[in-house]
Amino acid sequence: MTLSEELLWRGFVQQSTFEDIKDIDALDLTFYHGFDASADSQTIGNLAAMMLDKVFIRHGAKAILLAGGATSLIGDPGGKDAERQLQAEETIARNVEAAENQLKKIFTGSEFTMVNNIDWTKNMSVLEFLRDIGKHFSMTPLLQRDYIATRIGEGGAGISYTEFSYTLLQGMDYLHLFDNYGCNLQIGGSDQWGNCISGVDLIRKARGKEVHCITLPLVINQATGKKFGKSEEGAVWLDENKTTPFKFYQFWLNVDDDGVEYYMKIYTELNKDEVDSIVSEHQQNPAQRIGQKRLAYEVTRLLHGTERADSVKRISEVLFGNGDYDALTANDMEQLSKELATKSVNTNASLLDFLVDTGLATSKGNARRFISDGAVYLNGTQTNPSDVSFANHAPVAGHVIVRRGKNLFALANITD
Repeated sequence: MTLSEELLWRGFVQQSTFEDIKDIDALDLTFYHGFDASADSQTIGNLAAMMLDKVFIRHGAKAILLAGGATSLIGDPGGKDAERQLQAEETIARNVEAAENQLKKIFTGSEFTMVNNIDWTKNMSVLEFLRDIGKHFSMTPLLQRDYIATRIGEGGAGISYTEFSYTLLQGMDYLHLFDNYGCNLQIGGSDQWGNCISGVDLIRKARGKEVHCITLPLVINQATGKKFGKSEEGAVWLDENKTTPFKFYQFWLNVDDDGVEYYMKIYTELNKDEVDSIVSEHQQNPAQRIGQKRLAYEVTRLLHGTERADSVKRISEVLFGNGDYDALTANDMEQLSKELATKSVNTNASLLDFLVDTGLATSKGNARRFISDGAVYLNGTQTNPSDVSFANHAPVAGHVIVRRGKNLFALANITD
């Protein structure tokens, strides 16, 4: 499969400066992709863009990954109805470091160059910027940009010169990377098309050379038609302190059937034959959620590594499937302790108290009824009315997973 064929098969092409996307196959490519540092973590929306980058790298393109230490200080006005709140330089610097660490993790095993645009903007004078960059931009097309026209039109919130100049800064990034690295392709999200074109036009006017850009579509939730990447808790982050590996895995495990193939093409490195095989098997018995399970494992492994992916897979199979409790490890239990209400107890501790203290019951009487009704399970074994402690249930890796009903859990850390 050629580069253009894989881009089209994965659905990675929204807009491009190529008359025919097949023309990209004949070029010796050095691309750059900029990542915003306005937050302290990237999201799975950004991950889609990273997966596009990885396609180019697999096909031999040289990669430049840019953390926007300068542009994030300004803030991209695209898609915003009002002026952004400027963040402190120290905050942006920390966010840049976090972004760089996440990029290094995602691109482990791939060759790439990491840059930060603060390095070539911090010492530039206003006069240099206006003469060397601003002189090449015409106001007319800039004012016609959708986000600018909306902001300065009737009823709009207006736009400062600071945010208005953002597109010039991004264009300058492309020029700098063209001059210093031979960069001839910029990659961005569909909302970055105007900013990408700014760089293409700037290089044509300032250097008389033709370069290109390509944008990927917004990833859409196939069940709702809305932007993809939100869970009940909000955004799905790449930072494990904001979205734990377990919750990350669960997010993918719960995607809709209609979106499985679509998400698999975007968020995994599985080839066409592998995807087709998984989808075919999934369609034969959707209730087994074969597609979701493979998708969840592949994306979690990509971000958090094989060991973490194996762990959350085991945990999920135990909690929500027919997994073997005895297969759980001490590391699995440590992971679970971050997800479930956890209490340290000895084997003779009151099970009734435990159910109340962890929120699985509202009172001892309520807990007693749950046990009598056979609704309480310890490490998968149903309790009976005589079970008033943990004594009759052997711990696994020093723990007992307590379940009430189908999907309510707590974790007992057995101390003796």
